[in-house]
Amino acid sequence: MIFIGITGGVGAGKSAILTYMKENYCCRIMLADEIAHELMQPGSVCYDRLQILFGAEDVWQPDGSFDHIKLASVLFSDDQKREALNRIVHPAVKLFVAAQYEMEQSRDQLDFLILEAALLIEEKYDAICDELWYIYTSEENRRERLKENRGYSNEKIDSIFASQLSEETFRAHCVEEIDNNGMPEDAFRQIDLIISRKMSGTDRRNH
Repeated sequence: MIFIGITGGVGAGKSAILTYMKENYCCRIMLADEIAHELMQPGSVCYDRLQILFGAEDVWQPDGSFDHIKLASVLFSDDQKREALNRIVHPAVKLFVAAQYEMEQSRDQLDFLILEAALLIEEKYDAICDELWYIYTSEENRRERLKENRGYSNEKIDSIFASQLSEETFRAHCVEEIDNNGMPEDAFRQIDLIISRKMSGTDRRNH
């Protein structure tokens, strides 16, 4: 089993890549955002600490869970609160991912375990993953997709882009790059070639 971390800028089209891999290969997909949300639910490992951190904020649902839209608004306007949340949630996500990796390794039923995370490099998942893949889409195309698919303003997109790693940094940490600027089928063909190389044992690079 190869443990692959997949990353790239917001709007790069990672979801379509992951869907294709799930449908065509013997793999399990983990999404860091979904794991984080689960670990923030009442009764979870992070909940009590988050309840103290955000107790006075209007970010709660009647059942005690987070209203993630209101929470996002607070985090966007309060850097200290965002950093404090990250210090609680990110290590918990990493521990969960590491445990799932150990479990899947012992079961030995998958060809690939795949983790998608926006902060894959920043959170040093290269220490857990066998290799990192970069989904590359130009800023121009990502901007267009974010406007069309999510209704983001130029101001919001500029803010997101400014907070993300440079293309050079992504490339420096990732052993594979998939160009997702064209049709989805073009990216899928690149994935097939990469996986064919790995499964045939012809991928001789030192990861």
